[in-house]
Amino acid sequence: MTKALFEPFTLKSLELKNRIAMAPMTRGMSPNGIPGRDVAAYYRARAEGGTGLIITEGTTINRLAASNNANIPNFHAPGAIAGWSRVVNEVHEAGAKIAPHLWHQGASRTPGTGPNPTEPSEGPSTIEGVAQAMTDSDIADTIEAFIAAAGTAKEIGFDAIELHGAHGYLIDQYLWAQTNRRTDRYGGDITDRTKFGADIIRGVRARVGADFPIIMRFSQFKLKDYAARLAETPDELETLLAPYVDAGVDILHASSRRFWEPEFEGSPLNLAGWAKRLTGLPVISVGSVGLKRCRRGRPAEGRRFRTPGRRA
Repeated sequence: MTKALFEPFTLKSLELKNRIAMAPMTRGMSPNGIPGRDVAAYYRARAEGGTGLIITEGTTINRLAASNNANIPNFHAPGAIAGWSRVVNEVHEAGAKIAPHLWHQGASRTPGTGPNPTEPSEGPSTIEGVAQAMTDSDIADTIEAFIAAAGTAKEIGFDAIELHGAHGYLIDQYLWAQTNRRTDRYGGDITDRTKFGADIIRGVRARVGADFPIIMRFSQFKLKDYAARLAETPDELETLLAPYVDAGVDILHASSRRFWEPEFEGSPLNLAGWAKRLTGLPVISVGSVGLKRCRRGRPAEGRRFRTPGRRA
């Protein structure tokens, strides 16, 4: 059953030597948001280990309240872009491909944190003491910031881009009725609540062209609520994903905590399996592949492991 993991995978301009992808894992090792030579060495080592596709740790777009930690890399300052260019070169020299994981934390950012601590956190709607509602201008600027980051990624040699639309961060916050109480075009029923993410995808597609792959990471759960569910049925999941597909996404990265658990009753398919069945797109499946023992001999659950799925 693992044989397919070692087969090549091609989608548009993306050619992978295998179907094993490294997780985007926050590290906080980029002082002042700039990934240094140690970060490039870190990613090179993973490429040398045989990974086909590396998805970087979350790297934040050009919005003042996008990050809660000044040591999280950004994807807009000149020094950071130079650092990411070095990362790309090292990964390519080691024989792998790489995509940046573009991120805005939204209302999940604790106020008073990050490189701009005086800047208020922002989200779809006001959450008292946590975040202020984004204005039309804020939304337009945020969409443009994602587009600009994607364009920069292509310019400096990345092989694809991934948008972080999962886990309760900004794009995901627009999907939830509890955090999105807007009455404009970005609020309403679940189809309306997908428009923020879809507009980002549509703008990115226009900037990077038809042949450059766009990955969208999505999830049912949120980091503070593992039992949360956006879709209770396959039909609801299809309603959620269809606008992203129509906007031009190429790969769906379905983040789940246990890859072996069925997503809906009556079928063995996990979240990635359902995403593939409903959209026909390639998928990345993820969840809880780990080590039996940690260094001190105690049981340990490892980091996540991603694998691009077969294309029908």
